[in-house]
Amino acid sequence: MQKGNIRVQTENIFPIIKKFLYSEHDIFIRELVSNAVDATQKLKTLSSIGEAKGELGELRIDVSIDKEKNTLTISDRGIGMTEGEVDKYLNQVAFSGAEEFLEKYKGQNEANIIGHFGLGFYSSFMVSDQVEVFTKSYKEEAKAVRWECDGSPEFILEETEKAERGTSIVLYLNEESKEFADAHRVKTVLDKFCKFLPVPVF
Repeated sequence: MQKGNIRVQTENIFPIIKKFLYSEHDIFIRELVSNAVDATQKLKTLSSIGEAKGELGELRIDVSIDKEKNTLTISDRGIGMTEGEVDKYLNQVAFSGAEEFLEKYKGQNEANIIGHFGLGFYSSFMVSDQVEVFTKSYKEEAKAVRWECDGSPEFILEETEKAERGTSIVLYLNEESKEFADAHRVKTVLDKFCKFLPVPVF
């Protein structure tokens, strides 16, 4: 198990993300679903060139709600990530461009630029007290890993059990965002942002 701090200059970049980058709170669903689509499309590509072995099975994205736990989960059966990739993409890459980005675009309300910085995943902290990621790479012999962060720069990264390839992101919704534990509300957002995708969303 690895514990550490996300490598970032600003003491805490999450409040900046919450305040500055997203005027529309429901945008996080679009960001996370589009990440799931990318992971699925990459798997299809790798399979077509013989890099990903074995049956792909049903490729779909599932958005599920647990009202009692107040969680929203977005799961895919795409390429998944190894422990090294989680460390790279979640703990390093997303932040390397974040600060320059904030300097450059201060005062401009341009929600779309965020995707280019790999910051899309971090939009989940707009609505969550805590985020957990369970992921298992398509690579043979890859072990499943769990990453957890509560919106401070501290994270936990450890091996876990996960039967299927792919990634699940579990958002523990904060007080102001309980509306997203409502199926009708989430369906409305999916209809708004995620209607015409190359991967079915359930």
